[in-house]
Amino acid sequence: MLKRTLGLSLPVVLAVAFFLGLPNPDVAAKNRFISIGTGGPTGVYFVVGNAVCRMVHREAAEGRKKGRKHGMRCSAPSTGGSNYNIGQIKEGELQFGVAQSDWQHHAYNGTSKWKGKQYSKLRAVFSVHPEPFQLIARKGSGIKSWSDLKGKVVNIGNPGSGQRGTMEVLMKKKGTKVSDFKQATELTSSEQVGALCDGKVDAIAYTVGVPNGAIGQAIDGCGAHFVNLNSSVEKGMVKANPYYAFANIPAGVFYKGQKSDATTFGVMATFVSSSDVDSKTVYELVRAVFENLDSFKKLHPAFKKLDPKQMIKNGLSAPLHDGAVKYYKEKGWM
Repeated sequence: MLKRTLGLSLPVVLAVAFFLGLPNPDVAAKNRFISIGTGGPTGVYFVVGNAVCRMVHREAAEGRKKGRKHGMRCSAPSTGGSNYNIGQIKEGELQFGVAQSDWQHHAYNGTSKWKGKQYSKLRAVFSVHPEPFQLIARKGSGIKSWSDLKGKVVNIGNPGSGQRGTMEVLMKKKGTKVSDFKQATELTSSEQVGALCDGKVDAIAYTVGVPNGAIGQAIDGCGAHFVNLNSSVEKGMVKANPYYAFANIPAGVFYKGQKSDATTFGVMATFVSSSDVDSKTVYELVRAVFENLDSFKKLHPAFKKLDPKQMIKNGLSAPLHDGAVKYYKEKGWM
């Protein structure tokens, strides 16, 4: 891959760099470069990060008389997901990241996986779309409920991902151990659907916005189905935790192969940063997104119902970044 890139002509390299959100070599030195942690390349987190970068570049003034002249360049690489992103923000390797609302809560408060590792500098920027935790079983697996997972091959998600974290929380609440499965795999979000359709795993867990192309591939492409998660265990989790809420995925609306409504619980996708990131950078990024929100909403069906007044409060348990607050107050939303 590297050899192919080096073999391209300079104009092509620059065009590719601009499309991917990479800095132009001629101006990189004088521009501020920000990096956004996302998730698997088939997930909505990846779309969120790259949509934000697209809005940042849209507002920039490079090569035009009009524009913000903020000098910001942006990239949004695929990463391991929520906890990975927060961890890399903490280390200063990322300036922003997308994370589930529950892991934002745990990281800021030092609970769950973040016990003893509290990150008090974590800052909320805005929330994006709802994210149901979805349990999907392959055709012919015989899995109709959580109890049917016993003795099956189940993908619990890659370490560092939000879905892995939620799966482990749910397993603990259900009294389910890894040893109860025939095998527990740790495939990433981009790997698990192929394994499900190939019969290598019996069920997968995925925390992702609806609709999702990979889930569509599983349900419409190879006959997989949702497993309902609405027992007393899930009801107790929703009641006890403000970052959880129930979600309904109606049959045939998003996925033609879905034969019946699915009920589950979920979180919000949130956009986070650190108090170490300067207010001007956060302000310009937030301004770029909200001044172009209509364009942003067209980049994925999960963004269709985004409402600014909800985005600045739903699912946000860490304090809002000062740069975000400045813009929201200017708009009269706070």
